[in-house]
Amino acid sequence: MVSCFKMTFKHKVLAQHKQLIQDKIDVFRDRIAALALDAQNDAKSSAGDKHETALSMMQLEQEKLNAKLSEYLVQKALLDKINPEISSQRIGLGSLVLANKMWLFVSAALPKITVDEKTVIAVSLQSPLGQALLGQTVGFSFEIHQTRYLIEDCQ
Repeated sequence: MVSCFKMTFKHKVLAQHKQLIQDKIDVFRDRIAALALDAQNDAKSSAGDKHETALSMMQLEQEKLNAKLSEYLVQKALLDKINPEISSQRIGLGSLVLANKMWLFVSAALPKITVDEKTVIAVSLQSPLGQALLGQTVGFSFEIHQTRYLIEDCQ
């Protein structure tokens, strides 16, 4: 059976960001599991003050990793809310916006990516740029940090 689904630019941007976040989640889960295993093995073979210090250090590291993992899980949940099929005249969560010849993906603060040879910058709704874009339409112009932006396209 042949699929008729054609992956749009917006689908590709969302898919690449989801993969990026999933890769980070997998890395942190692996590191947390490895630390837990190290702590378990250390508990079997050590005793005394040196052991307690090492165990405390591992617990601190595990707490840091868990905090970072939680951040990525929140970002993943946010990306999971985005339906690339939905296109609106007004900019909101999941909008792909062309402004000043730059593609902006209104989602979460994520790393810059390249899709179809176009650079895409992910913008959080909480950022000044995200706040300025929210609810706006094509043709809207605004200024942030002495830079004037013009919304040229919205998907």
